[in-house]
Amino acid sequence: MRTLYHMFLSPFSRKVRIALREKGLDFDLRFEKVWERRTEFLALNPAGKVPVLVEDDSAVVADSVAITEYLEEAYPDTARLLPDQPKDRAEARRLVAWFDGKFAPEVTTNLVGEKLMKRFLGRAEPNSSAIRAGKENLRTHMSYIGYLSERRNWLAGDRFSLADIAAAAQVSCVDYLGDVPWDEHQAAKDWYARVKSRPSFRPLLADHIPGAPPPAHYADLDF
Repeated sequence: MRTLYHMFLSPFSRKVRIALREKGLDFDLRFEKVWERRTEFLALNPAGKVPVLVEDDSAVVADSVAITEYLEEAYPDTARLLPDQPKDRAEARRLVAWFDGKFAPEVTTNLVGEKLMKRFLGRAEPNSSAIRAGKENLRTHMSYIGYLSERRNWLAGDRFSLADIAAAAQVSCVDYLGDVPWDEHQAAKDWYARVKSRPSFRPLLADHIPGAPPPAHYADLDF
């Protein structure tokens, strides 16, 4: 069986989980404690990071961008996660890079990393300055999501794409903490409600971190 090594609140792992389900590809989830730096896992990905996908034939693909691009090329007869036209594909990839490369360090790392990961790893106390910066940056990013969703059917254009998957993966991790000011961002909220309703996304709403339950609205499709 195809296996995905992941962590529950890794937005990059979540991105791949959604993509696999959108394509209807069966897989097993294997939680990887990356901080343990297991020799067997490092043999799969020397970078020591998740996600890592291991195919039925033992082929290994690491990194969420590499995995999602691989899935598009290796399984062309499944649901397409990138638009048909080159300009539209470029826009979808630009937004994936935006959420992977800007939202993640500016928001997710500052909030999920500081408030939750440090706690579970037994590291230093959360950095209050980083948390404040994360919350301020979050408002900017949610406004951008709202701006895009008001002008397009989905973030990158007419079709649901990897851009929506990358964005929702990041937002879902922050929403697990209850940190998204939804009342201030109605357009972004409407977009996220549509993503939450997709069958590919719903398994993420069942994720529960022991000792750190999500807010009540987290799994509510009509939040």
